[in-house]
Amino acid sequence: MGEPYLIGADMTGGYGRGADILHGCTIAVERGEIAVIVGPNGAGKSTAMKAVFGMLDLRSGSVRLDGEDITALSPQDRVGKGMGFVPQTHNIFASMSVEENLEMGAFIRRDDFRGTLAQVYDLFPILKDKRHQAAGELSGGQRQQVAVGRALMTQPRVLMLDEPTAGVSPIVMDELFDRIIEVARSGISILMVEQNARQALEIADKGYVLVQGRNAFTGTGKELLADPDVRKSFLGG
Repeated sequence: MGEPYLIGADMTGGYGRGADILHGCTIAVERGEIAVIVGPNGAGKSTAMKAVFGMLDLRSGSVRLDGEDITALSPQDRVGKGMGFVPQTHNIFASMSVEENLEMGAFIRRDDFRGTLAQVYDLFPILKDKRHQAAGELSGGQRQQVAVGRALMTQPRVLMLDEPTAGVSPIVMDELFDRIIEVARSGISILMVEQNARQALEIADKGYVLVQGRNAFTGTGKELLADPDVRKSFLGG
Protein backbone atom coordinates (compact mmCIF):
# COMPACT_ATOMS: atom_id res chain seq x y z
CA MET A 1 0.00 0.00 0.00
CA GLY A 2 1.30 3.44 -0.90
CA GLU A 3 0.92 6.51 1.24
CA PRO A 4 -2.59 8.00 1.61
CA TYR A 5 -3.45 10.87 -0.74
CA LEU A 6 -3.54 13.36 2.17
CA ILE A 7 -2.02 12.59 5.55
CA GLY A 8 -1.34 14.57 8.69
CA ALA A 9 1.11 12.20 10.35
CA ASP A 10 2.00 12.13 14.07
CA MET A 11 0.85 15.73 14.52
CA THR A 12 1.70 17.40 17.84
CA GLY A 13 0.95 21.08 18.38
CA GLY A 14 -1.41 23.80 19.53
CA TYR A 15 -2.14 27.48 19.05
CA GLY A 16 0.61 30.05 19.56
CA ARG A 17 2.53 29.41 22.76
CA GLY A 18 -0.31 27.59 24.45
CA ALA A 19 -0.25 23.98 25.52
CA ASP A 20 -0.32 21.29 22.87
CA ILE A 21 -3.82 20.17 21.89
CA LEU A 22 -2.75 17.41 19.51
CA HIS A 23 -0.52 14.60 20.74
CA GLY A 24 0.84 12.40 17.96
CA CYS A 25 -2.46 12.49 16.07
CA THR A 26 -2.66 11.01 12.57
CA ILE A 27 -5.47 11.75 10.08
CA ALA A 28 -5.49 10.52 6.48
CA VAL A 29 -7.85 10.39 3.52
CA GLU A 30 -7.61 8.64 0.15
CA ARG A 31 -8.77 10.01 -3.21
CA GLY A 32 -12.54 10.16 -3.46
CA GLU A 33 -12.93 8.91 0.10
CA ILE A 34 -14.95 10.37 2.98
CA ALA A 35 -12.98 10.48 6.22
CA VAL A 36 -14.75 11.65 9.36
CA ILE A 37 -13.25 12.89 12.64
CA VAL A 38 -15.50 12.39 15.66
CA GLY A 39 -15.10 12.44 19.43
CA PRO A 40 -16.25 14.26 22.57
CA ASN A 41 -16.23 18.06 22.93
CA GLY A 42 -12.72 19.36 23.44
CA ALA A 43 -11.15 16.27 21.85
CA GLY A 44 -9.19 18.32 19.30
CA LYS A 45 -11.30 17.39 16.26
CA SER A 46 -11.37 20.83 14.63
CA THR A 47 -7.79 21.47 15.74
CA ALA A 48 -6.66 18.32 13.90
CA MET A 49 -8.36 19.49 10.73
CA LYS A 50 -6.92 22.99 11.06
CA ALA A 51 -3.47 21.47 11.55
CA VAL A 52 -3.87 19.58 8.26
CA PHE A 53 -4.86 22.88 6.61
CA GLY A 54 -1.88 24.77 8.08
CA MET A 55 -3.79 26.97 10.54
CA LEU A 56 -1.58 26.09 13.50
CA ASP A 57 2.09 25.33 13.91
CA LEU A 58 3.09 21.75 14.45
CA ARG A 59 5.85 21.09 16.96
CA SER A 60 6.32 17.68 15.38
CA GLY A 61 4.77 15.63 12.64
CA SER A 62 4.13 16.41 8.99
CA VAL A 63 1.41 16.96 6.40
CA ARG A 64 1.77 15.45 2.94
CA LEU A 65 -0.50 15.80 -0.09
CA ASP A 66 -0.08 13.41 -3.00
CA GLY A 67 3.41 12.55 -1.76
CA GLU A 68 4.53 16.19 -1.38
CA ASP A 69 5.50 17.54 2.05
CA ILE A 70 3.36 20.65 2.56
CA THR A 71 4.01 21.07 6.30
CA ALA A 72 5.61 24.50 5.85
CA LEU A 73 2.99 25.90 3.45
CA SER A 74 0.47 28.57 4.47
CA PRO A 75 -3.27 27.83 4.20
CA GLN A 76 -3.39 30.07 1.10
CA ASP A 77 -0.65 28.05 -0.55
CA ARG A 78 -2.46 24.84 0.36
CA VAL A 79 -5.55 26.16 -1.44
CA GLY A 80 -3.30 26.62 -4.46
CA LYS A 81 -2.29 22.96 -4.11
CA GLY A 82 -5.92 21.85 -4.25
CA MET A 83 -7.22 21.98 -0.67
CA GLY A 84 -10.56 23.61 0.16
CA PHE A 85 -11.64 24.43 3.72
CA VAL A 86 -15.12 25.35 4.97
CA PRO A 87 -15.06 26.69 8.55
CA GLN A 88 -17.98 26.10 10.88
CA THR A 89 -18.89 29.79 11.28
CA HIS A 90 -18.35 33.04 9.37
CA ASN A 91 -18.16 31.02 6.17
CA ILE A 92 -20.22 33.27 3.85
CA PHE A 93 -20.37 36.95 2.90
CA ALA A 94 -23.85 37.75 4.25
CA SER A 95 -24.43 41.01 2.37
CA MET A 96 -23.35 39.62 -1.00
CA SER A 97 -25.62 37.62 -3.27
CA VAL A 98 -25.40 33.85 -3.48
CA GLU A 99 -23.80 34.09 -6.93
CA GLU A 100 -21.29 36.71 -5.77
CA ASN A 101 -20.32 34.41 -2.89
CA LEU A 102 -19.72 31.56 -5.32
CA GLU A 103 -17.72 33.79 -7.66
CA MET A 104 -15.53 34.81 -4.71
CA GLY A 105 -14.60 31.15 -4.43
CA ALA A 106 -13.02 31.31 -7.87
CA PHE A 107 -10.65 34.12 -6.92
CA ILE A 108 -7.50 32.02 -7.48
CA ARG A 109 -8.58 30.88 -10.93
CA ARG A 110 -7.50 32.47 -14.19
CA ASP A 111 -9.73 30.35 -16.41
CA ASP A 112 -13.44 30.45 -17.26
CA PHE A 113 -15.21 29.14 -14.17
CA ARG A 114 -18.78 29.17 -15.52
CA GLY A 115 -18.71 25.39 -15.99
CA THR A 116 -17.86 24.91 -12.31
CA LEU A 117 -20.63 27.34 -11.35
CA ALA A 118 -23.09 25.24 -13.35
CA GLN A 119 -21.88 22.11 -11.53
CA VAL A 120 -22.43 23.79 -8.15
CA TYR A 121 -25.96 24.77 -9.20
CA ASP A 122 -26.60 21.17 -10.31
CA LEU A 123 -25.45 19.96 -6.90
CA PHE A 124 -27.45 22.60 -4.98
CA PRO A 125 -30.46 23.58 -7.15
CA ILE A 126 -31.88 25.88 -4.45
CA LEU A 127 -28.82 28.11 -4.83
CA LYS A 128 -29.59 28.64 -8.50
CA ASP A 129 -33.13 29.67 -7.58
CA LYS A 130 -31.79 32.13 -5.00
CA ARG A 131 -28.64 33.22 -6.82
CA HIS A 132 -29.57 36.93 -6.74
CA GLN A 133 -30.62 36.88 -3.07
CA ALA A 134 -28.33 38.08 -0.26
CA ALA A 135 -26.70 35.02 1.28
CA GLY A 136 -27.43 36.30 4.78
CA GLU A 137 -31.17 35.97 4.13
CA LEU A 138 -30.95 32.20 3.55
CA SER A 139 -31.72 29.44 6.04
CA GLY A 140 -28.86 27.83 7.95
CA GLY A 141 -28.79 24.81 5.68
CA GLN A 142 -28.81 26.95 2.54
CA ARG A 143 -25.96 29.08 3.89
CA GLN A 144 -23.95 25.88 4.41
CA GLN A 145 -24.65 24.97 0.79
CA VAL A 146 -23.27 28.37 -0.25
CA ALA A 147 -20.14 27.81 1.85
CA VAL A 148 -19.55 24.34 0.40
CA GLY A 149 -20.31 25.57 -3.11
CA ARG A 150 -17.86 28.43 -2.75
CA ALA A 151 -15.11 25.99 -1.71
CA LEU A 152 -15.94 23.78 -4.71
CA MET A 153 -15.41 26.77 -7.03
CA THR A 154 -11.65 26.46 -6.43
CA GLN A 155 -11.86 22.95 -7.96
CA PRO A 156 -10.28 21.36 -4.88
CA ARG A 157 -8.88 17.86 -4.81
CA VAL A 158 -9.56 17.72 -1.07
CA LEU A 159 -12.57 19.37 0.59
CA MET A 160 -12.39 19.89 4.37
CA LEU A 161 -15.61 20.58 6.27
CA ASP A 162 -15.71 21.70 9.91
CA GLU A 163 -19.07 20.58 11.34
CA PRO A 164 -21.09 21.19 8.18
CA THR A 165 -24.39 20.14 9.80
CA ALA A 166 -24.08 22.24 12.99
CA GLY A 167 -27.42 23.83 13.83
CA VAL A 168 -29.42 22.40 10.93
CA SER A 169 -32.48 20.13 11.11
CA PRO A 170 -32.17 16.34 10.67
CA ILE A 171 -33.79 16.57 7.22
CA VAL A 172 -31.29 19.22 6.09
CA MET A 173 -28.44 17.19 7.60
CA ASP A 174 -29.44 14.14 5.56
CA GLU A 175 -29.63 16.26 2.41
CA LEU A 176 -26.20 17.80 3.05
CA PHE A 177 -24.69 14.36 3.63
CA ASP A 178 -26.23 13.16 0.35
CA ARG A 179 -24.55 16.06 -1.46
CA ILE A 180 -21.24 15.33 0.29
CA ILE A 181 -21.44 11.73 -0.96
CA GLU A 182 -22.00 13.07 -4.49
CA VAL A 183 -18.93 15.30 -4.20
CA ALA A 184 -16.81 12.34 -3.07
CA ARG A 185 -18.08 10.22 -5.95
CA SER A 186 -16.76 12.86 -8.34
CA GLY A 187 -13.26 11.99 -7.08
CA ILE A 188 -12.80 14.74 -4.49
CA SER A 189 -11.51 13.59 -1.10
CA ILE A 190 -13.64 14.70 1.87
CA LEU A 191 -12.25 15.27 5.36
CA MET A 192 -15.00 16.21 7.79
CA VAL A 193 -15.34 17.01 11.49
CA GLU A 194 -18.83 16.18 12.70
CA GLN A 195 -20.74 16.27 15.99
CA ASN A 196 -23.46 13.99 14.64
CA ALA A 197 -21.10 11.04 14.99
CA ARG A 198 -23.45 8.17 14.23
CA GLN A 199 -24.87 9.73 11.06
CA ALA A 200 -21.42 10.81 9.87
CA LEU A 201 -19.90 7.36 10.39
CA GLU A 202 -22.74 5.87 8.34
CA ILE A 203 -21.44 7.70 5.25
CA ALA A 204 -17.73 7.46 6.14
CA ASP A 205 -15.23 5.28 4.34
CA LYS A 206 -12.88 5.90 7.24
CA GLY A 207 -13.44 7.22 10.76
CA TYR A 208 -11.17 8.64 13.43
CA VAL A 209 -12.28 8.91 17.05
CA LEU A 210 -10.13 11.46 18.89
CA VAL A 211 -9.86 11.77 22.67
CA GLN A 212 -7.74 14.54 24.18
CA GLY A 213 -5.90 15.11 20.93
CA ARG A 214 -4.94 11.48 20.43
CA ASN A 215 -6.22 8.73 18.13
CA ALA A 216 -8.47 6.55 20.29
CA PHE A 217 -10.09 4.43 17.55
CA THR A 218 -9.55 4.23 13.79
CA GLY A 219 -11.44 2.09 11.29
CA THR A 220 -14.01 2.09 8.55
CA GLY A 221 -17.28 3.80 9.38
CA LYS A 222 -18.97 0.39 9.65
CA GLU A 223 -16.25 -0.97 11.96
CA LEU A 224 -16.54 1.97 14.34
CA LEU A 225 -20.35 1.83 14.37
CA ALA A 226 -20.11 -1.87 15.29
CA ASP A 227 -17.36 -1.46 17.93
CA PRO A 228 -18.96 -1.87 21.39
CA ASP A 229 -16.40 0.44 23.04
CA VAL A 230 -17.02 3.19 20.49
CA ARG A 231 -20.78 2.74 20.78
CA LYS A 232 -20.75 2.88 24.56
CA SER A 233 -18.35 5.79 24.90
CA PHE A 234 -19.26 8.02 21.95
CA LEU A 235 -22.49 6.94 20.28
CA GLY A 236 -24.81 6.62 23.27
CA GLY A 237 -24.89 2.81 23.47
